[in-house]
Amino acid sequence: EDVDLRFQSPDDLWIGISGRARVIAFNTNMVEQDDLPNSIWGFTDPQWKGRLGWAPTNGSFQAFISAFRVLEGEEKAREWVEGILNNDPRTYKNNTTIVEAVGRGEIEAGFVNHYYLFRFLAEKGEDFPVRNHHTTADAGSMINIAGTGILDVTDNREKAENFLNYLLSSEIQNYFVQNNKEYPVTPDIEVDSPHLLPLSKIKTPEIDLTYLEDLEGTLELLRETGAL
Repeated sequence: EDVDLRFQSPDDLWIGISGRARVIAFNTNMVEQDDLPNSIWGFTDPQWKGRLGWAPTNGSFQAFISAFRVLEGEEKAREWVEGILNNDPRTYKNNTTIVEAVGRGEIEAGFVNHYYLFRFLAEKGEDFPVRNHHTTADAGSMINIAGTGILDVTDNREKAENFLNYLLSSEIQNYFVQNNKEYPVTPDIEVDSPHLLPLSKIKTPEIDLTYLEDLEGTLELLRETGAL
């Protein structure tokens, strides 16, 4: 009952313990934020040819494609992946290497989770020329979670519940916000970090995260399109 309904199983099978927003990391010296598309579809425009980076082997990217399949259907998800492929994106192994590449101007924008930027800002300072951009109410602005549950076969249910309550305590939720720059899943914790848009201001799609379970279908789509 302490967790935002968006971040828990409707069947009481799991709960989120922290949230991660999908964003577009962009180079502020190369792109004006006002020129960035407000739809994830905008990046399939030919004007973005050779300017983008992605990480198809990364779990968070695959979760994003799974969300795309749920929200817009299999064929639309395939169409988007093929549209990005037509723009010759550079491929990276993970979110960190994408943000690094954006920062050095190797690419102008890349598809990542929001909190990777803050690791670079902490290390390199405010002059690091990368910021996050949120699209509007599509898979590109989804909030995913780090989640947890309790195995039915456990002999230590009371200890497991105590641990989950600890993860949802104000102390640990604040830790996720202050140290990781992730989003809290309980409503009593405020987000006040610079460059971290509050959840209430992100126009997210309505999606039940339970339906992101079909990883194999996502991998098949990425293989068939040649993204993997």
